[in-house]
Amino acid sequence: MQNTQLVAAGIIQQVLASGRNLNQVLDEMLRGKAAWAPAQRAALQDLSYGTLRFYGQLQAVLSQLLHKNLADERVRFLLLVALYQLQYSKAAQHAVVDHAVRAVQTLNPRVSGLANAILRGFLRNREALLEQAAQHEEGKYSYPQWWIDELRAQYGERSAAILEAGNRHPPMTLRVNRRCGTVQEYLAQLEKQDIAARLIEPGALQLDKPVAVDKLPGFFDGMVSVQDAGAQYAARLLDVHAGMRVLDACAAPGGKTAHILESATVQMVAVDKDEKRLQRVAENLKRLKLDAQLLVGDAAQPEAWWDGRLFERILADVPCSASGVVRRHPDIKWLRRRADIAGFAAQQLDILRALWRLLAQDGKLLYVTCSVFQQESEQVIAGFLAQQPDARRSPVALPENSEGQLLPNDRHDGFFYALLHKIA
Repeated sequence: MQNTQLVAAGIIQQVLASGRNLNQVLDEMLRGKAAWAPAQRAALQDLSYGTLRFYGQLQAVLSQLLHKNLADERVRFLLLVALYQLQYSKAAQHAVVDHAVRAVQTLNPRVSGLANAILRGFLRNREALLEQAAQHEEGKYSYPQWWIDELRAQYGERSAAILEAGNRHPPMTLRVNRRCGTVQEYLAQLEKQDIAARLIEPGALQLDKPVAVDKLPGFFDGMVSVQDAGAQYAARLLDVHAGMRVLDACAAPGGKTAHILESATVQMVAVDKDEKRLQRVAENLKRLKLDAQLLVGDAAQPEAWWDGRLFERILADVPCSASGVVRRHPDIKWLRRRADIAGFAAQQLDILRALWRLLAQDGKLLYVTCSVFQQESEQVIAGFLAQQPDARRSPVALPENSEGQLLPNDRHDGFFYALLHKIA
């Protein structure tokens, strides 16, 4: 446990100091820990994700226990990891404290006594400390204040539920490959493996408990993929039919590309500006036995990769704040800044304008973000429609009377969808 605490603290410090993606930092660290057992690797992931998920609350608690600033940042992050364990894990409390104090001794022996006092002080006064932390919104919700303010301004009373949903563990949802069999047939296979699941959307099965993909029947034969139920709406809303020429303009990692190809036999072109991430699209298609033309290119600059042939359908799953998927990526809450949202919105509008030229008359473009900020959704679409006289917005069939905005809940992540029709 001691080593795991130290490594997790180092990962969190690196993420917050450098602004790098948690998944990347964690993956790099694990590649250097080849000898670690699966349980230890899973523990490291839980500590890294969990501490960042509740970072605001944990910081508020630690600040109460410290009488002055802790100069050694390494120790501060280690204490945050230990506080996360004491509050949210099932690890024995005495073991968490003992290992953390010993870890502090390796970093800075002069403050090991202070570390011991802080952690034991938390155990003695947990309820009062948590209650006091919740007096401030960053401590209550574990989000930056600007994020809380933005959601409250947009959603009013619903903002609290959105914030709370983002702090829960995400569900594991499967997409059944309709080319390989029916949902009911796959449910029967899961039942044989004692994997409990239920149908929550057409083609979407939510597992009662997450499992490793190698435990899923037929996963490596392409029978099923892991994909959030909210993300599965993209292929259905795009309204593809056999023989169409279709573009997925920001394709990586390829879940939506594959879902479209599972739905209909189309001429698929998948583009992404990141060559390494495009390789993941290739790997997913290979596993699912699907074919597409893969191109490295920037969706905002199609002249560099487009062959001049128009598309009847375009999926524009554009780069965004990812504010709708923070339960899967808790580092996003602490890496984003308010000013970033306007930057994303400008980029999204540029992509929309560029891709519109590639769409055939009577064609449809589906604009998608995994965001809950209206600046990246309704405001972008309104700006585009005001400039584009041949564009009309069509209604989309989504649950909860959302009018395009899916808010995160127990069934799906947060997504925004707008279907645009090119008229003569």
